[in-house]
Amino acid sequence: MEDPLEMERSLQLRKHARRVMGAINTVVENLNDSEKVSSILALVGKAHALKHKVEPIYFKKLTGVMLEVIAEVCPNDFTPEAHGAWTKMKTLIYTHVTAAYKEVGWAQYPTAT
Repeated sequence: MEDPLEMERSLQLRKHARRVMGAINTVVENLNDSEKVSSILALVGKAHALKHKVEPIYFKKLTGVMLEVIAEVCPNDFTPEAHGAWTKMKTLIYTHVTAAYKEVGWAQYPTAT
């Protein structure tokens, strides 16, 4: 989808956005449980690598856009501290998801033999 109006009207995209935000919420709620965070993000990474065939760079792009939207929608609450926390979350997501891609032998991340 390239047309913003089409994206806005897409029920499938809305449903996926809710799943994405639900997963991020679960990660945030479990930041003190690194095993659970790793497990959640590994499942996301493996599903997107094997089932959906999504290039891992899109996770970096998506989390970057999320930061932009949060800053735009909540400018008074998006303090430098909040920005720093979300930047750490962005890195956490990308690191764990790409590790899952490597684990399943995604072509861009060949496994060692």
